[in-house]
Amino acid sequence: MTDTEILPQAGAIAGASASIAGAPDIAALVACAADVRLLAVALHREEAGPALVTRVLSRLNDAIAARVLALLQRRFRLPPARWCWLSLGSEGRMEQTLTTDQDNGLVFSASDDGEARQLRELFLPFAQATNKALAECGFPLCDGEVMAGNPRWCLSLSEWLENFAGWVRTPEPEALLNAAIFFDFGPLAGDLGLAAELRRALSELTRGNEIFLRMMTVNALAASPPLGRLRDFVTEAESGGAIDLKKFGSRIFVDAARILALGDGLAETGTAPRLRRVAAEGAMTPSDAEAVVHAFHALQGIRLDVQTCGGGDGQVPGNLIDPDRLNEFDRRILLEALRQARALQQRLKTRFHIET
Repeated sequence: MTDTEILPQAGAIAGASASIAGAPDIAALVACAADVRLLAVALHREEAGPALVTRVLSRLNDAIAARVLALLQRRFRLPPARWCWLSLGSEGRMEQTLTTDQDNGLVFSASDDGEARQLRELFLPFAQATNKALAECGFPLCDGEVMAGNPRWCLSLSEWLENFAGWVRTPEPEALLNAAIFFDFGPLAGDLGLAAELRRALSELTRGNEIFLRMMTVNALAASPPLGRLRDFVTEAESGGAIDLKKFGSRIFVDAARILALGDGLAETGTAPRLRRVAAEGAMTPSDAEAVVHAFHALQGIRLDVQTCGGGDGQVPGNLIDPDRLNEFDRRILLEALRQARALQQRLKTRFHIET
């Protein structure tokens, strides 16, 4: 059986990848990005599965970003220093859906603080131009300015390490928020060895760090699955009876998997790989891990449903869904997925002795 028979869009994926790699300018990449989104919609409608759709979408989006970086390098005189563009958040986890903004950073090598300041001034125009070009390609600028063009996130390796160590030593609310974003980094372009050094240092900082992990858990538990005692779902009036499938759904799995992986010093960034590796390390049974992974993917699938059809009634594609408008089968899937999320949070409470 050929790849095309297994996946009807295999040829289209290869074609999109080739078009991105050969794009001569940013305008061509804008067209490529639009094609990638249409391809992701087609994959989802052909029931390729949310794990595959989000992985393909993430890889092609990464290819677009890498091509943007390659094109812009020709316009800027970058210093002869090692550097690496970091993807963060859902992109760093390879879990992007159709609704996503930019989250990125830049790490470079510097011998001391003085050289770091000088190099940052040379890298920033390049990073800012890249952020602008990515926005043109359909990846909105981050409202929180978590982007490499922000001087706060265009840092030397030692500066990144100092930030990471500070967040772990003093897990205050802003530090915990930063940890949830930046600890899911992945290398996208440049010297990938810099990202590997950063990952090794992070693993040493978090492995077995009970105080930090407990504070991350308390923060993660602030968002609980919208399940009721007397009825299936609990929704709030201000949301129009809808559930935010990211904030009160997939994020719960993402946060829990991150905490468990950091506690074991694991290098994985994806939610499913983290959960499976945690199971391999003995923190949960493989069957329990697979149940959680299936629940996470089911939620991702419902998010893609919303984003590919607009959620009905002209709703802007995003993450909100009214459970009362689901058919009985999908409603049951959502219910069981959220029950798995609740069980996963209970596992964290037990692990870190948190009473609620």
